[in-house]
Amino acid sequence: MGEQQRYLALDVFRGMTVCFMIIVNNPGSWSIAYGPLLHASWHGFTPTDLVFPSFLFAVGNAMAFVMHKYDRENTGPFWRKTLKRTFIIFLIGYALHWIPPFHNGELRSFDTTRIPGVLQRIALCYFFASIIIFYGSKKFAIWFSVFALFAYWIIMRLYGDANDPYSLIGNAALHLDKIILGDGHLYRGEGIPFDPEGILSTLPAIVNVIFGYLAGDFIRKHGNNYETIAKLLIAGAALIFGALVWDMAFPINKKIWTSSFVLNTVGIDLVMLAALIYAIEIIKFRKGVGFFTVFGKNPLFIYILADFVSMALGMIPVGNTNLHGWLFESFFGSIFSPINASLLSALFVMMICWTAGYFMDKKKIYVKV
Repeated sequence: MGEQQRYLALDVFRGMTVCFMIIVNNPGSWSIAYGPLLHASWHGFTPTDLVFPSFLFAVGNAMAFVMHKYDRENTGPFWRKTLKRTFIIFLIGYALHWIPPFHNGELRSFDTTRIPGVLQRIALCYFFASIIIFYGSKKFAIWFSVFALFAYWIIMRLYGDANDPYSLIGNAALHLDKIILGDGHLYRGEGIPFDPEGILSTLPAIVNVIFGYLAGDFIRKHGNNYETIAKLLIAGAALIFGALVWDMAFPINKKIWTSSFVLNTVGIDLVMLAALIYAIEIIKFRKGVGFFTVFGKNPLFIYILADFVSMALGMIPVGNTNLHGWLFESFFGSIFSPINASLLSALFVMMICWTAGYFMDKKKIYVKV
């Protein structure tokens, strides 16, 4: 079985993840959106909560086709690539917080710039997962994952508030971020300084990358066949069951990235990947596949592009609002209901990014860090 064939289902998986990520990140209005396109308010789970962990899982998938090429006797190439990639991705993520919006022509102060973020978490999870996988065996990676998930649970239970250790204001992850980073460097989307991509909650997120690697490595070695699909489905179902059991003691929660959340998202990702392999590789159903592979071949670049497109739409003045507001209220809003206009605004941004990715793919331009 050729390398290209192995990549196809994984490319589609990555592409679907990036596509959905752009849609949920760019509604016409955050107060007007379909429920599945919003994160759970705290405990609980929605389709949107699956997006970021699936991206991390896809990062691990991609690593499975690279890590085995490094020579443990010559660690130089591994460290150069890993450090370079980590630094660039982290720096881009930080810069996206630092640069926009402009304040009277000046950049934001460092004292009030958010340090954690989506790209920063991707960078750190990639970094630590790479080290674990490069220096340890697959068995070690599994045992590390088990340790990390249980250690995180114990830390959250012991060092969170006694009455409710998993609440917004009482969780240990928030306490640690406040001590190390300070309020000024944290996200404020929850109404208080609290960062869903903070320091402590990055620990269980590393497991999403590790399991993505293990799944990708399994597919790479065993190929796209019924046995592979069956084992992915069994593993996925077992993890989802484990997540639902653990949820009774450690609730599924994306914003503090609980251990049950990790099991749930990895389980769903394994089931989705098995379904894609069956559809694309076994029964050869490939209608619409090309749409998602456009995203899957340049995932990181297109995700960053979406941020710039969103910023640009918000900075271009149109009448008493900006281009983003005009599209939502006057263009789509003049024809569709507010909730559908909000969705169409998100689809508009997604299609801009897809168009850029399509022309890049046609010209064989693939941006790799």
